[in-house]
Amino acid sequence: MVNLDDFADLTQHEIQALKTKYNLADAHTHQRQSPSQEKIVEQLPSLWYQAEEDQQSYFEERLTDAFFRLHRQPTARLLGRTMLSYSASVSTMVAAMYLKQRDMTVALIEPCFDNLTDLLRNMRVGLTALPEELLRDPARIRERLDAEVSADALYLVDPNNPTGFSLLTDGRAGFEAVVRHCVEHDRLLMIDLCFASFALCDGTGRIDLYELLESSGVTYIVLEDTGKTWPVQDAKCALLTASRDIHDTVYNLHTSVLLNVSPFVLNLVAHYIEDSIDDGFASVRDLLARNAEAAREALDGTILEYQRPRVTTSVSWYRIRPPELTATALQRALLDEDVYVLPGTYFYWNRPDSGERYIRIALAREPRVFAAAIARVREVLRRHGR
Repeated sequence: MVNLDDFADLTQHEIQALKTKYNLADAHTHQRQSPSQEKIVEQLPSLWYQAEEDQQSYFEERLTDAFFRLHRQPTARLLGRTMLSYSASVSTMVAAMYLKQRDMTVALIEPCFDNLTDLLRNMRVGLTALPEELLRDPARIRERLDAEVSADALYLVDPNNPTGFSLLTDGRAGFEAVVRHCVEHDRLLMIDLCFASFALCDGTGRIDLYELLESSGVTYIVLEDTGKTWPVQDAKCALLTASRDIHDTVYNLHTSVLLNVSPFVLNLVAHYIEDSIDDGFASVRDLLARNAEAAREALDGTILEYQRPRVTTSVSWYRIRPPELTATALQRALLDEDVYVLPGTYFYWNRPDSGERYIRIALAREPRVFAAAIARVREVLRRHGR
């Protein structure tokens, strides 16, 4: 019998979920290939030999160029200040090393995926919580940040995991307010954009964020990732871009951690990016939309209330209606039926009790398997109310 109370973080839950028949826990991609992606898989031997023939810099530039074209970030393509690593966690570790080196404190968004909290704490970076609700009214963002933030750096996740909240869905006003606050108070702005591809999937779109950052003069670190978007068996790449004033320092930290990402991985992922450029993200968007709709229909009228996000990502966030039922208890009941979801407690890293009202369900799954899992979820929910 698994004792869930022994787990220290969400990743440990996700490791256990990988052993479970119906894993709705981790946000990694577990769906099958689209027809055009199947063609990429068929090319794997040739992609391998291509990686042997060209220089490392060729594959780095190709990946970076394709990524920023897909994400409609022309300014980033011209900066030449993007560093590549194997995962967003590695990039975040480098950023945390910078913060620790400067003895900086951080106001980190809450809720968020708890490995951000863990990485910063393990680097002995001082943390305070930045409640997401402070950012929901663009007209009051600067006023509220001025009144409630005293840390040296502001750390945002946009779109946020797990809520799907984004500053960029109502034009530029909200994000500009955050940037102006950081400039006026000489604060570092850190932004995790690892779920930003989903803003393209759901039609929200992207502004040229790097143009805004560069023209403002703000000191910044931006973290991006390919790992949550394509079904590539965790062959992924993360991108870290720093403002000119701190780039050299961050670069020196980055090279202390990593030489390079495999040219084969870069070549492979670049082909998936180009595929999404060609199909307008259809292979990603259609599957997530299908599973999200299946979940909403199956769970409508149950004790779970769907929390509509500003940006539809690869996870769904549900509030538990009856106050007497906690996320911890519901997770255990679902696990008894071989279904693994994540409780909200770990996401609310500063206020775990607030997270007892929520669970997160991952959507990037083969639709047939996902439908069977959601059917089991519905059966469990019926026993707990309606």
